Amino acid sequence: MDYLSKVVITLLLAVSLLSGCGQVSLAYRNLDVIIPWSLSDYLKVRGEQKDWLDERLKQHLQWHCSTQLPGYLTWLDRLEQMVRDDQVSPAALQTRTREAEQAIARIARQVTPSVVELLSRLDDKQVQEMQQAFERDQSKRQKEYLNQPLDKQIADRAGRMEKRLSPWMGSLTAEQKARVQQWSVSLGEQNQAWLANRASWQQRFLAALQQRQQPDFAPRISALLQDRQTFWTADYREAYARTEQAAINLVADIYAMSTAQQKQKLLSRIDDMRKDFQDLDCLKAAQQVSMVMALEPTQSL
Repeated sequence: MDYLSKVVITLLLAVSLLSGCGQVSLAYRNLDVIIPWSLSDYLKVRGEQKDWLDERLKQHLQWHCSTQLPGYLTWLDRLEQMVRDDQVSPAALQTRTREAEQAIARIARQVTPSVVELLSRLDDKQVQEMQQAFERDQSKRQKEYLNQPLDKQIADRAGRMEKRLSPWMGSLTAEQKARVQQWSVSLGEQNQAWLANRASWQQRFLAALQQRQQPDFAPRISALLQDRQTFWTADYREAYARTEQAAINLVADIYAMSTAQQKQKLLSRIDDMRKDFQDLDCLKAAQQVSMVMALEPTQSL
């Protein structure tokens, strides 16, 4: 169950720095919705449902490993080349972010039919449990991100960003920490827009789920999973572009301030990620098949 989640999370960790509460980061925090077998935080899958889901999981993992992981290696190569060429610019970071968004979209499209089928099998008690879980989720995030003085929200946001950056850069310098603080201040009360948007999406999801036996259920859920921007609130839509650009500029500036030691740590981290992918048994098998096919003579019809 954790395998695909970890792989996707690993891919997104680097670009999640860029997006603050934007689309990539939102998708990263909502893998429990995009990936059906991570719905366990919100849903208790029982009996035959679990057997069916386990089989679907195997199929999705096979697809993911054979068709998506090779692209992650290419993505890491591009990221590494940016660092080696000292070209970690806002434009380059924007490109890497868009590539990651496309990876998320491919996964969402692939797993959506399974999500739809799973949800259509739920009974009323399971739907009620999911509603209660969403309510707990909203309450928890309200307390953590919103029910605090603004200066506390800003300090916490800066702390979270430093924590995200540290595995890639090591300890930040005083200058870098000051830049992170400046970024956090510039976002102001954006937690409000993000949480309101999240709650709005969850309510739409539950409304569709209440009508899961209706003919339009599949397209409604598919749209919610694959076209999330369509359902953004007006406030969140207005804040999104500004928030994303602020985060991209932040990462570019942090890199520009980086020491030689930090740059080497970043390269080492990228290399470790590449090795982790390459060591996956399913990827090795897929590569071996590709090599055999390449060596076989082409037969004309």
